[in-house]
Amino acid sequence: MDSSRLSLRPFKLSDVDDFLKWASDDRVTRYLRWDSITSREEALTYLEKVAIPHPWRRSICLDDRSIGYVSIRPESHDDRCRAHISYAVGTDYWGQGIVTTALKIAVSKVFKEFPDLVRIEAMVEVENKGSQKVLEKVGFLKEGLLRKYGFCKGEIRDMFIYSFLVTDSLL
Repeated sequence: MDSSRLSLRPFKLSDVDDFLKWASDDRVTRYLRWDSITSREEALTYLEKVAIPHPWRRSICLDDRSIGYVSIRPESHDDRCRAHISYAVGTDYWGQGIVTTALKIAVSKVFKEFPDLVRIEAMVEVENKGSQKVLEKVGFLKEGLLRKYGFCKGEIRDMFIYSFLVTDSLL
């Protein structure tokens, strides 16, 4: 994959059809807190009410077409030193290094855009081996197992916590 074809940008309503293509796939949304989006109307509403107003949610674009997302949500007040990251990409793009590249770009940008930020955290379900590999390739450190920590799709699940500090080096 030619990384010059990859970019991160804010979502636009005109992304609706590309967004729906990957956001409607249960394999993509399996480990996400939100369910697959099944209609164009639902996709437009999600983009308008959730993705576009989010403080830092970017579309992962290949040739400016949305193929996934990366979201970093900084905490507020006394916890503004940390943020949570989440991401997904369409199944056609799995295993190509796209998410790894996108996360490296996102982490680098976010530390510059949020000067109080020193730590980015990722919570990953124990079964989600692909996501664990991506985080480790970026340079995130697995800090531990959080037993029965995350509620997702009707179940309470074990999660690993990963972190990346502003002083860490991207791999």
